[in-house]
Amino acid sequence: MKNEIKHTAHSSYRCEYHIVFAPKFRRKVIYGELKKDIGVILRKLCNEMKVEIIEAEACPDHIHMLVSIPPYMSVAQFVGTLKSKSALIIFDRHANLKYKYRNRHFWCRGYFVDSVGKNEKKIQENIRNQLEEDYMKD
Repeated sequence: MKNEIKHTAHSSYRCEYHIVFAPKFRRKVIYGELKKDIGVILRKLCNEMKVEIIEAEACPDHIHMLVSIPPYMSVAQFVGTLKSKSALIIFDRHANLKYKYRNRHFWCRGYFVDSVGKNEKKIQENIRNQLEEDYMKD
């Protein structure tokens, strides 16, 4: 369930974060079939790491995720694992991308993270409306 206090063997927690990261050089590659495949890959990796995706949106040149991360895992550890493993899987499934990206680096190095508190509803709404806002700016 979303927004609930979760439990591990020895702790209770609600650690929610808004994370944004982009493909290398902000290339607008997250379209069509690749967008669907990236969504499947990210969901699979989050399930393996026991991270709950509350809300997510794949924009043409970046990814927004609202996630609940267990307290035994740092945000940096989660994002690093998610980006590195997903890049390997993406290059395995889409071999033509290897020539556009050097050294099998699909994602750019940095990311944005914000801890979620009382403004969770606003963040969820912003993630849902992100594509509409991008189209209006264009």
